[in-house]
Amino acid sequence: MTALPHKRIDANEWVRDGADIRLRIESGKTHDGTTVGVPFGYVARLILLYLQTEAIKTRSREVELGRSMHSWLKAMGLNSGGKGYEAVREQSRRLSLCRLTFYRVGEGGEAVMNGGFVREAILPGRGKDSMQLSLWRETVVLDEVFYESLIRHPLPVRESAIRALSGRSMAIDLYIWLAYRLHHLEKPTRVPWPALYRQFGAGFALPRQFKAHAREALALTLSAYPEAQVRVDDEAITLLPSPAPVPERVRATATTPGRSPRRR
Repeated sequence: MTALPHKRIDANEWVRDGADIRLRIESGKTHDGTTVGVPFGYVARLILLYLQTEAIKTRSREVELGRSMHSWLKAMGLNSGGKGYEAVREQSRRLSLCRLTFYRVGEGGEAVMNGGFVREAILPGRGKDSMQLSLWRETVVLDEVFYESLIRHPLPVRESAIRALSGRSMAIDLYIWLAYRLHHLEKPTRVPWPALYRQFGAGFALPRQFKAHAREALALTLSAYPEAQVRVDDEAITLLPSPAPVPERVRATATTPGRSPRRR
């Protein structure tokens, strides 16, 4: 539907539009009133994918950070030491403190839903042991609305694909978008470049700059999702009904009672 910023922004809120939905993400503040900023970049996206993976796997709003997240992020290609840890710490703080507002405008009026990604969190500080992500054992409790949306609409993704796209935030956005949309389509759907620019093009001053970058990112995305059927021309991209990146049979097996779920 839309996406986080690709790069750090100075503003304390982020507003994006997708179809009849508007999303506003507002920066949170620490206990002393310090503004932490809006989450951004591929590290924030990897953390959100981890939270989704664990919530769906365990059917629980409580998600372990610490060793489990350390192992997953490392498997996704993120260096967890030094600068890598600092990026995880910063984006975890931003994700935990930000506020989300969804607006849906229809003929009958405007529906508004407030929430966040996280309801409860204990975040690492900068103490003596804070640089050891592998020792960070804390948990977060996901916001109820966010969690329920994950359970109602689980998003099947290949971890190998996310690993291949690690470091490329737009490619990750496009992969998730295609993974969510393509297997629900019943007929070809044309998406003009201006519409794609409104969804994913923030940070690019001109639509043509976005288009050039998006074409490159889309090529990477399709290499990681070879089942995706997408046609690209100068006016639009056309989405065709395609298999999900994770087959339905595998997803059903992953949630069969009495068996250990597989990550999606």
